[in-house]
Amino acid sequence: MEGRVSKSIKNAEVNLLFYFLTLFLSFYSRKIFLDNLGAEFIGLSGTLSNILGYLNLAELGIAGCISFTLFKPIQQNDHKQIGEILSIFGYLYKIIGSAILILGILISLFFPIIFNNVGMELSIVYFAFYSILGSSLIGYFINYRQTLLSADQKNYLVAIYFQTAGIAKTLIQIYFALNYQNLYIWVAIEFVFSVIGCIILNWKINKVYPWLKTDKSKGRQLLKKYPNIISSTKQIFVHKIKDFLLNKSDELFVFLFVSLKMVAYYGNYTLIVTKAGQLFGSVLNSIDASIGNLVAEGNKRNIMKVFWEMLTLRHFVGGILCFSIYHFIEPFIFLWLGSEFVIDHKILAMLTIYTYISYSRSVVDMYNHAYGLYNDIWAAWTELFINISITLIAGYYWGITGLLLAKIISTGLIVILWKPFYLFVSGLHERYSVYWAGAARNFIVSFASFAVAHFSTLFINIDAYSNYGLWAVYCITSLSIYLIINLTLIRLFCKGAKDFMTRIMGLIKKR
Repeated sequence: MEGRVSKSIKNAEVNLLFYFLTLFLSFYSRKIFLDNLGAEFIGLSGTLSNILGYLNLAELGIAGCISFTLFKPIQQNDHKQIGEILSIFGYLYKIIGSAILILGILISLFFPIIFNNVGMELSIVYFAFYSILGSSLIGYFINYRQTLLSADQKNYLVAIYFQTAGIAKTLIQIYFALNYQNLYIWVAIEFVFSVIGCIILNWKINKVYPWLKTDKSKGRQLLKKYPNIISSTKQIFVHKIKDFLLNKSDELFVFLFVSLKMVAYYGNYTLIVTKAGQLFGSVLNSIDASIGNLVAEGNKRNIMKVFWEMLTLRHFVGGILCFSIYHFIEPFIFLWLGSEFVIDHKILAMLTIYTYISYSRSVVDMYNHAYGLYNDIWAAWTELFINISITLIAGYYWGITGLLLAKIISTGLIVILWKPFYLFVSGLHERYSVYWAGAARNFIVSFASFAVAHFSTLFINIDAYSNYGLWAVYCITSLSIYLIINLTLIRLFCKGAKDFMTRIMGLIKKR
């Protein structure tokens, strides 16, 4: 257990460090890029990335399956088996990378139709797309061994090298954007640093795992030894399609139903939500692999104990994010970019609800992954059908609000109701009522905390739209009210809260 805890802490420390290093740079750079390169180009970049996301569906979910398959041999320190699994991974990724390259070339033939009225030269569209495509293909042909670092709870190494390269890349892009306003240079820098990051990371993997031997040419033969990889991949693929449409296609749907410029406007909101989520995700996501290791050990008492601790923690984080997004994001956009970039308040409300669902679901997802529970293909198809049906209707009539409504309804039905049932019955082998006896407290506490704190903020006489100083004071004051209410209720009513607080105090004393 100590090994899991120490690795999780190291991952969290590194991720937090780079989070704060990149936080200001992200907002500062986006303002510069919008002013000097134009909202249309930033929207184009996001749209092309989402088109590439569709091509990446060819990945089939193999990375998730390989990660799950690696948990046990890593726990047993079986070097040979690890090398064999990664050889299979490299072989499959080589095939998939080739397929994505061909699909990318084919879809680019339709760019004159797709981007006919965007007010930009097709040459920059093609240059940007093939640069993004090239960066993605590096992961398939060269960087496939990176999965071992994540499964082995050494994702901090990935963070160190990729985040450092990312900071250097952004600083160089800022310089060229301010002085030359050249779109081609901005795109070229993106690709060059992808190559640099790849070279450095593979050098580090060779140093950390000098015993690691992989041979992609033997991958096809080794597949016969691990038939579960193909069967599990088929199941994960369906879930991957569903997750992409729900989580990764926002900008593309906004482009189709609204406009390319609105992609950039909405992107400002999602950037803030993403960065706020990364603050907590840099810590919470550091324990994902440790859950797989915990389940591989098979101690039921510890598995359940950690589940309740993590569930309460995730609901706590989701509540903080929702309260902050709903109350602080609009005045920040106003101060950062101007009043014209503040979009419909209904969109903000829907985004807040969806954010809570996304962050509170993570523990159940982690445990389902650790147990390899992907056989509920019907649930993925059902969620996908509900989402697309509502999106096509609500998105057409209500734009972004309709898109978010579709995501809330589809994820709510499957994620909140079905996924916990599947985990408790098929993985944990516990009654479904046991889950709701604990989880209902978290939902009620989060809602009550938000409601009471929201009405309390109405009596705060601070104009958060005046300047950054008053905005910061408003944020601190309002969030303090929420935290006092929420932490008090969590301590009194939420299952796992006392165990988690005891664990944290023990770690503080040891350090």
